[in-house]
Amino acid sequence: MTVTTPETVGATRGLPSLGPEGTRLLRLLDDTFEGWGLSAGARPMTMPPLLPAADLARLDYYDNFPHQAVLAAPLDLDRRLTTPFDEARGQWPAASLEPAGLGLPSASCYAVYLDHQGRQVADDTLVTICSWCFRKETHYEGMRRQLGFRMREVVALGTREHAEDHLAAFTARIESFAAAVGLTLRKEAACDPFFDKGGSKALLQRLTPVKHEFLYEDLAIASVNTHRNFFGDRCAITLGSGGPAFTSCVAFGLERWLSALTRRHGGWEAATRAVLDAAGPVT
Repeated sequence: MTVTTPETVGATRGLPSLGPEGTRLLRLLDDTFEGWGLSAGARPMTMPPLLPAADLARLDYYDNFPHQAVLAAPLDLDRRLTTPFDEARGQWPAASLEPAGLGLPSASCYAVYLDHQGRQVADDTLVTICSWCFRKETHYEGMRRQLGFRMREVVALGTREHAEDHLAAFTARIESFAAAVGLTLRKEAACDPFFDKGGSKALLQRLTPVKHEFLYEDLAIASVNTHRNFFGDRCAITLGSGGPAFTSCVAFGLERWLSALTRRHGGWEAATRAVLDAAGPVT
């Protein structure tokens, strides 16, 4: 019998599958990261897999991340008859589709900011979610780089101090947990263009990075991100004390953790045992 692995099934399309062992480890990891959020006081929420493209455009998503953007469009029931499915290319021609009014987000946290738009939040609000995310890539590689993947996030909305403290606390947790499961991580500053490239905030971002990634070898498996009051402004999320909310988020690419752990420990059983052993002492 030929045994296929998640690293090969659907890998070239960015859509690998997971068997029972991988599914168990993914759930174990997600339960662990969600537990960190819950213990910090985060409200668990479930967000939709699609978001209005107009809302994402209002957040500059298609200006800042056009290379990652994936859109969803229904079939045009009339034009599909004159421009049918292209079997040779395995795709529907653009002419057979209605305008794309929905976007598939590349990160979980966008839905949180849109869900809170126009609302007043407590100074120390925390939310945790796990959502499917989608990114167009130049190439796909097993669980390391996918078209569709799951991202657990813990999102802070509130005062500047709350947003900053959130990242500091979770940075310590990530580093402690990684050491406990035998992953040597490298923390590096990265750059997500949340701000107008010509504005004063963009200059501030270059001076003070808004994103740090935790890399295992060459693979970023987690990140801590501060957006200052960008999403508070754009989504009109306000504080009881006045002014827009500050936001920050901690993100875990679940499949990337699977890849790192199995590469480090050599297989599902050893990787799962490492996580189970680490789950107790890490707080």
